[in-house]
Order: sequence, then C-alpha cells, then structure tokens
Amino acid sequence: MRRFFAFGLLLTALYTGLVAAAEPPARPAEAAYVTLPQRDRDGIGKAYFGREIAQVMGHQAAAWLERPERQEEERTDLLLSALRLRPGETVADVGAGTGYFSWRMAQRVGETGKVYAVDIQQEMLDLLMANMSRRGVAGRVIPVLGSTQDPKLPAESLDTILLVDVYHEFDFPYEMTQGMLRALKPGGRLVLVEYKGEDAYVPIKPLHKMTVAQVKKEMSAHALTFERTISTLPWQHILVFRK
Repeated sequence: MRRFFAFGLLLTALYTGLVAAAEPPARPAEAAYVTLPQRDRDGIGKAYFGREIAQVMGHQAAAWLERPERQEEERTDLLLSALRLRPGETVADVGAGTGYFSWRMAQRVGETGKVYAVDIQQEMLDLLMANMSRRGVAGRVIPVLGSTQDPKLPAESLDTILLVDVYHEFDFPYEMTQGMLRALKPGGRLVLVEYKGEDAYVPIKPLHKMTVAQVKKEMSAHALTFERTISTLPWQHILVFRK
C-alpha cells in the first residue's frame, strides 16, 4: 500500500512539473501595466515601468518610412554597418513596416540567409512584399503577420532580431519581448534602435523616444544580458542585448 501511495505522489509531482513547464512564466510585479488617469494625445493610456506606451503608426503614414531624406537624417547606412550581419544568418525585422531595413538586411545575409519581416498590419506587409519584389530579394524575406502579444517567430531560430523605432509602440512589451526571446538562438542578439529620449533636439514626439536607462530598465525583466550601446547615429541609440 505504501508503495502505491509513494508511486501516486511521484506521478502527481511529475504532472505538476510538466504543467508548470508548459505555462509561461508570470510577469514580474515590477513589469506590471498601469492604466493612466489621463492619456497623452500620442499615447494609449497605459504605462509600463513608468513609461506611457505610444500609439502605433498606421499604414496610412507608410510614406514617411521611405522618405528620401531618411538615410541622411538617421544615417541608416551606419546602422546596417553596426549590425555586422553575416552571409547565411537568419534574422528578423520586427515592426518591419514597408521593409526599409528588411531588404537591406536581406542583402547582407545573402542568398543563403533569411529575413523574417514581422508586422501587425497586413497592409504594411503587402507594401513590404511589393518592395521586396521590386528589390529582387522576395525569396529571402518571409512576411509574418504578428499580433500585439506574439511576434509569431519560429523557436530558437534567429541570430539577430532588429527593432527600429518600434519597441516603444508595443501594447504588450513584456509579452512581445518574451516571444522574441523564445525565437532567438542561445547567444542570439536583440537589437533595439530608439530615438534618443535624453536629447530634446531630436525632432521626434516625446512618447516616441526612449532613454538608454529606460530601455535597460525594461529589458531587466527578461533573461537578457546588456552588451553595449552604439552611439554612431545622430538621432538614435543602438542597444544590443544577448540571450
């Protein structure tokens, strides 16, 4: 009888362990979302780590992403060089929009590489794939319709995930970052590019900018190691984290 009782306890413990492993980890208390009593005109009325989340830029403003002066203003060429992408790598452009960076990343990873282009607006992905076809890299770029809580990327498949001026617009930054973590290979990079919140002269609305301290604070809720800040861009920080 004792043997059967002990066996039953063992089965219960194993079942409990399996259920716990299957459930995603709870969001830490410090990463709680707070509903604000008053919403900023550019925000959604929800705060995360004391920062009001900005509204998403709709596909109606897609032309701004492809403006001719963007490279000179933001020195996007320096950003691509700083990433040091290599041929054959599998990477993701999360919040890809029209694919401004997707096709440039596709050029860097070459014919043996792969770029997952993630956006939550199908209209953006339609524009993106038209641009990829025009650039001749459609075969290397995979469009992914993500959700506000899940980038829907394959598990442990990515060397680098790039987010350019998009993290501050995530409705659910904790859940999205956890989803990206699941998609990174061990040692893979999460690279956030954000307009400098410390610099009042950067001509971007305040809610669409972030300080280095704020980004590092929010990433501290995840199993990420801060690697470095790259300060070569005139308007933006490049922050590199490792899984």
